[in-house]
Amino acid sequence: MNRAFRYGYNTNGFAHHRLDDALRVMADLGYEGCALTLDHSHLDPFADDVATEVGRVGRLAQALRLSLVVETGARFLLDPRRKHEPTLLSDDADDRRRRCDFLQRALAIARDLGAEVVSLWSGVAPPAPPEVCRQRLVEGVEAIARHAESTGVALGFEPEPGMLVENVDDFYELRAAVDSPALGLTLDLGHCLLTESDAPDKVVHRVASMLVNVHAEDMRRPIHEHLPFGLGEMSYGSILAALRDVEYRGLVGVELSRDSHRAPDMARAALAYLRAAEQEAA
Repeated sequence: MNRAFRYGYNTNGFAHHRLDDALRVMADLGYEGCALTLDHSHLDPFADDVATEVGRVGRLAQALRLSLVVETGARFLLDPRRKHEPTLLSDDADDRRRRCDFLQRALAIARDLGAEVVSLWSGVAPPAPPEVCRQRLVEGVEAIARHAESTGVALGFEPEPGMLVENVDDFYELRAAVDSPALGLTLDLGHCLLTESDAPDKVVHRVASMLVNVHAEDMRRPIHEHLPFGLGEMSYGSILAALRDVEYRGLVGVELSRDSHRAPDMARAALAYLRAAEQEAA
């Protein structure tokens, strides 16, 4: 199967590795890219020497021939007590500004790394009126999108089960409210199984014009749990064929954050699975 997209692996699945070591393992296994989740131990965006680290990591990724996407889904980077908080939906305005500052930092880091995309999501809605949450999200994403336009880095907004924006229709509503050429879609293929009425390959065709980033894993309904390939219900031959057919050219980043304790083995098995699925779809 001739394809334009590249396989990558998310560093949230290498949580127990130094970043340099994780990148080298990925390259040695045959990955062509890396989805780099900014975190305490992986290119901390708040470190005093972040500019120096960005330059060094960028040069290493280039030497290893790894394309990069910057991911912003670290669990406790902004708050050591609350997972994924604060968000652009938070009740406190200062909290919303903290998330916005982080995303602006991520865009600057992506620009200096030579990364193509910064991926983000809405967060879980607080107990505020829905229209208030939507307005907060639109204002926050619009500010980030204008910043993205100035950096030349695309935004990949990811619908996430249980969050305010949890499916593709929700994303298109947001996209209609934020008119920016920088705002595209991060499609998590496993999430499609939980939140979309169409099969994942059909969703790929539906969103092709907006697609800038892809996450991949297996999934089994109705539980939102990222599973190693082969343990869920996903049929990747048809999905990869769809990505080929729409001429998607970005990263397909394997996301197995719960398997960091066996990261090299999981990364090896994931790439072998995807390559075999390619052959089935050829």
